[in-house]
Amino acid sequence: MRRLLPLLLLALVLAGCASTSQLVTGTPRAPIDPAQVRVYFTAPPGGFEEIARLQTASGSFTYGEQNKMNAVINNLRIEAAKLGANGVLFVGTEDGYGGSSIGVGAGGGSYGGYRGGSFSSGGIGVSISPSKKYAHGLAIFVRNPPPPETVPAPVPAPTPVPPGK
Repeated sequence: MRRLLPLLLLALVLAGCASTSQLVTGTPRAPIDPAQVRVYFTAPPGGFEEIARLQTASGSFTYGEQNKMNAVINNLRIEAAKLGANGVLFVGTEDGYGGSSIGVGAGGGSYGGYRGGSFSSGGIGVSISPSKKYAHGLAIFVRNPPPPETVPAPVPAPTPVPPGK
């Protein structure tokens, strides 16, 4: 049993890891910080060079649609940064299979013999396996990246003029 426990823990850790694949279609560059990778939902202004096609998935134990979406966007950024891409052109997502189920069973019977007897049994089984979210994107190098988006400063309210002045 003690030998089996580390293997079981390793299997759980590996099952929770997200998987990412990449197909390099251009020229990779030196890796950059993932925080510098910008995600574009439409083509970036100024043109770009495709570096790779990326596909990733959320972890097996990621719950909630927003958490799954955040996970796949983050995974796309990380993989693009490894290839030196300063952008990801988001292509789309799809949901994987999974779900939850609960089963209930009961049984009974009897056996004969010299003394006779009977038995009964019951059980409940629960299976929870959340579905993964998959995302596709293009790792790109944007030639003239637009400046970072900034929030405009609030406009001060006009000062009221007292009556009679």
